[in-house]
Amino acid sequence: MSHIVRNQSKLLARTRRIGGQVAAIEKALAEGAECAAILTQVAAVRGAVQGLLLELMSEHLQEHVADESRRDLRKKEIDTVMSLFRSYMK
Repeated sequence: MSHIVRNQSKLLARTRRIGGQVAAIEKALAEGAECAAILTQVAAVRGAVQGLLLELMSEHLQEHVADESRRDLRKKEIDTVMSLFRSYMK
């Protein structure tokens, strides 16, 4: 069973929470909220997205790269992870 399926409810809860945070930013912008308050909300979203990315990346590495039974796929999985890191670091 994939780590995504195994943790689906937890991951969906996190993404819904992030969606709620983004909706709050949109509302704050529409209502002309103070800049500092909006910046705080944006920083919170960034932290939440980074936390989700870290969790997914960690689970991916454990299940797809470190798994000894998948040794033949290791190089491909490492390349995939490196590509993800490169796109994230842009």
